[in-house]
Amino acid sequence: MAFFKVPSCGVLLLLFFIATCFLFQCFAAEVEVNQTARLLVDASQGRLIPETLFGIFFEEINHAGAGGLWAELVSNRGFEAGGQNIPSNIDPWAIIGNDSSLIVSTDRSSCFERNKVALRMEVLCDSQGTNICPVGGVGVYNPGYWGMGIKQGKTYKVVFYIRSLGSVNILVSLTSSNGLQTLATSNIIASASDVSNWTRVETLLEAKETNPNARLQLTTSRKGVIWFDQVSAMPLDTYKGHGFRNVLFQMLADLKPRFLRFPGGCFVEGEWLRNAFRWKASVGPWENRAGHFGDVWMYWTDDGLGYFEFLQVDNKIKLLVYAASGRPWCAAHMGISHTDEVDTSAVLPFVQEALDGIEFARGDANSTWGSVRAAMGHPDPFDLRYVAVGNEDCPKKNYRGNYLKFYDAIKRAYPDIGIISNCDGSSSPLDHKADFYDFHIYTSANDMFSKTHKFDHTSRTGPKAFVSEYAVTGNDAGTGSLLAALAEGGFLIGLEKNSDVVAMASYAPLFVNANDRRWKPDAIVFNSAQLYGTPSYWVQQFFRESSGATLLNATLLTNSSSSIVASAISWEDSENAKSYLRIKANMILQVVNLGSSSVNLKVSVDGLGPNSIKLSGSTKTQLTSTNLKDENSFMEPNKVVPSLTLLENAAKDMDVVISPYSFTSFDLLRESVSMKMEGTDSFSRSSI
Repeated sequence: MAFFKVPSCGVLLLLFFIATCFLFQCFAAEVEVNQTARLLVDASQGRLIPETLFGIFFEEINHAGAGGLWAELVSNRGFEAGGQNIPSNIDPWAIIGNDSSLIVSTDRSSCFERNKVALRMEVLCDSQGTNICPVGGVGVYNPGYWGMGIKQGKTYKVVFYIRSLGSVNILVSLTSSNGLQTLATSNIIASASDVSNWTRVETLLEAKETNPNARLQLTTSRKGVIWFDQVSAMPLDTYKGHGFRNVLFQMLADLKPRFLRFPGGCFVEGEWLRNAFRWKASVGPWENRAGHFGDVWMYWTDDGLGYFEFLQVDNKIKLLVYAASGRPWCAAHMGISHTDEVDTSAVLPFVQEALDGIEFARGDANSTWGSVRAAMGHPDPFDLRYVAVGNEDCPKKNYRGNYLKFYDAIKRAYPDIGIISNCDGSSSPLDHKADFYDFHIYTSANDMFSKTHKFDHTSRTGPKAFVSEYAVTGNDAGTGSLLAALAEGGFLIGLEKNSDVVAMASYAPLFVNANDRRWKPDAIVFNSAQLYGTPSYWVQQFFRESSGATLLNATLLTNSSSSIVASAISWEDSENAKSYLRIKANMILQVVNLGSSSVNLKVSVDGLGPNSIKLSGSTKTQLTSTNLKDENSFMEPNKVVPSLTLLENAAKDMDVVISPYSFTSFDLLRESVSMKMEGTDSFSRSSI
């Protein structure tokens, strides 16, 4: 691989991952007490790492979006989840009152063409007469996604559509799960003429109390017939006002991802084609979105988090987190689901749908689909750079034929877009055209760590790899263990070293609502009021600066038979105008006497001048715990998280101790120096 001279204005980031006796049996293993190793780094030479190396993959699984990242509190807000045949199930909506006081049903009277089902509520009781309504009235309530997380002092916008045969007096309330505690309330009074046709109602509710298990109620004590449809409740303080749950979005932003893959995954293709995600049904006003049942992960989504919102996720990350351009890529449905396939001779309508989707993202505001985007408030095109054709579909009968139809059509219209094939090209060349190939790996910790060298012998020509899904799974991982994270750290070191043939990588799955764990482990765990990152999430934070950095020439020497990998990078800290020499170490010792062994590491960096490392400002960050199987939880969200301390012996030649069961980063603050770039007449200076 070609190397070039590294400018000293960059921040040097040296990563090495140390693992010893990585066997994962439960019997004792021989471990040397005084293991030693030496890391030799040439800081004057290196090659660029792709700017897009590490990013994120979002799939609607585990209620990651519906009831998660998307801040909508109401589940089944349009009453469509029960199907189009009426009467239908309104779950999770429930009735307040009994059949002597009201009758609740559904009909197809909605004003929204895509969402014809509406809730019909016939109130039999009244505030006076022989059939008096109970205190508080009768009506319906929605518990959201396993309870609505309501916080004191926060304001929530409730929107719904209403029609009635007479005047109405509706109490809109946020209450406790049993309805006994009122957190916020608003009274909606309207004459019969005001609501004789479908009317939009909006009200703001300010919470007086905090309750993580709240519900939304619509109640009345007035006899009559009322219809409701498209009932929404969202906090006003979503991330930058774009509908994303603040704390969850911030967890993504803190990773500094350089790309976003969306919206799946198996979610895109469906178990059957009739239940696949269709982007056209997920754009435009939210009231007009039909929603659909995701039959792979077996739950309904209202598609409030649709194609447009996914593009905004990347746009918000790009604008608010880092200066370098983020690059979204989407998965195109190619007429293949888990169960049925469209024949290649009939696939052209699916190809056109993909082309329309690209036009929605990238087209001029006056184009057919670009105008739809512009009408949604984003006249400027999004920076869509990649399209994956299918998901894990390479073995399917019609895949290659369908893929080539997509490839040729997209390249004719958008020659700059990178096309990603589902077929693995890491071991042998692809038999079809592609810019990238998708590589997925879910495996044990031992096997994941061994995959550190997976791409060492991959051909350096041809399509590059996109490792779009990786994770340690099974017993080694539990619901997110330190062991899994450290094995993944070793794998990521390997991807970084092979970033000349690996273009992008992302962990999967990203989110899990703890109430609906369809897959484990996951990077971020949450419920209506709490969240935490698993150790796998925190390991990803150690690679936030790798994308767009420079891979340096590094050699690791050891006196033991331990499995050890090492890499070193330099990077520019443009925000703080500081240069660092960062050394990352990850060590795994599988022994009965946990934590009894460590490695004495001698670091030697060539290519730096004398006294080039500053003692003041150098730090050590370590991710570790007392047991490899330790996990974070709602009770102990910080059990396995990185800790930061000052590094007192910082130097270009230094001795450090790497603890067992740990991922360690040494950040060495550098003095400002000038260095000539190889092959040019220019000089570069770093500032402190």
